[in-house]
Amino acid sequence: MEQRGVTVWFTGLSGAGKTTIRMAVEQELRDRGLKVEVLDGDIVRQYLTKGLGFSKEDRDENIRRIGFVAHLLSRNGVVVLVSAISPYRATRDEVRQRTGDFVEVYVNAPLAICEQRDVKGLYKRARAGEIKQFTGIDDPYEAPLNADVECKTDEESLAESTVKVLTHLERLGYVPIAEAIASI
Repeated sequence: MEQRGVTVWFTGLSGAGKTTIRMAVEQELRDRGLKVEVLDGDIVRQYLTKGLGFSKEDRDENIRRIGFVAHLLSRNGVVVLVSAISPYRATRDEVRQRTGDFVEVYVNAPLAICEQRDVKGLYKRARAGEIKQFTGIDDPYEAPLNADVECKTDEESLAESTVKVLTHLERLGYVPIAEAIASI
């Protein structure tokens, strides 16, 4: 059976757990022998969108570029895992429309929890005024209204969140159904 491509878009505040869940999903999909590519917001900004700032226009352009690359890969049978804050609902919806095979995963954690998890010290710097236009502090995060999957990382384990994503992908036929999820 030929692999179906899909873009799995992990969105949420910084520190919500997007990359953590994405890495667990990635490992499971690779263990199943699937073609997987990762577009991580932080890494993409170093290469594909270098030079873009954090204005609304630049953030939108960043997301559109990530979405364009994800679409190219997914239409060629690759499971593309995107982890990017992608704060604006309209831009995520635009990418969904252009991509077609698209699964939105809302990685949901309260701001207070994200600030506690702040390993990079970004929230602390934003609260001190050192970082302007920081999502969740002085720039909005528009949560999805109808995410395909919602992972509440303050209430569920990494394994539970990972299984939610994988089960949804299995149900839609993007990945083969596994007897058991091995690496979780």
